[in-house]
Amino acid sequence: MNGLVGTAPYLDRVASWVVSDYLVPISMALTLIGLWFIEPVREVRQRHQIGVFAALTSMAVSSLVVMIINGLYFRPRPFETLDTTLLFYRPTDSSFPSNAVAAMFGIAFTVWVVHRGLGVVLIGVASVYAFTRVYGGVHYPSDVIAAAAVGLVVTYVVLKGRNLLMPILTRVIKAARILCLA
Repeated sequence: MNGLVGTAPYLDRVASWVVSDYLVPISMALTLIGLWFIEPVREVRQRHQIGVFAALTSMAVSSLVVMIINGLYFRPRPFETLDTTLLFYRPTDSSFPSNAVAAMFGIAFTVWVVHRGLGVVLIGVASVYAFTRVYGGVHYPSDVIAAAAVGLVVTYVVLKGRNLLMPILTRVIKAARILCLA
């Protein structure tokens, strides 16, 4: 896929924005803020707010799982082993699996459980992000596929365990309402 870099300058410019550490992660963060606040029905808003906690937990645990895998297995980046055109800076950590992609899929899959329509959009955004990470020469296809799998499995585990934390989350949300934060 990286062999196409340079053949379509407009696509390269768009991909260099998407592949960055800013556009997609900030968009996901803003989406979670919107999901937290924008819902007039109190019960639905509380379900969304619990979903935001679960999404942030999935993101964090996905990053932790990737960090553990990276500690056990180091894979050089494509630009270190292949002739690639890089659309991104040169990361020094392991390529497999992609930490950024795992975190974004952790958020996206969790939001899909809470709000199907928005979740489908976020899964699409995370998929485009994963594609641009390969297109931009930062990851191999297997890196982003494994990262999506990490995000999916972690989301499943987090959502299975959220009932254990429900009383605490409910109290946190009630306290946030008192402070006009929820």
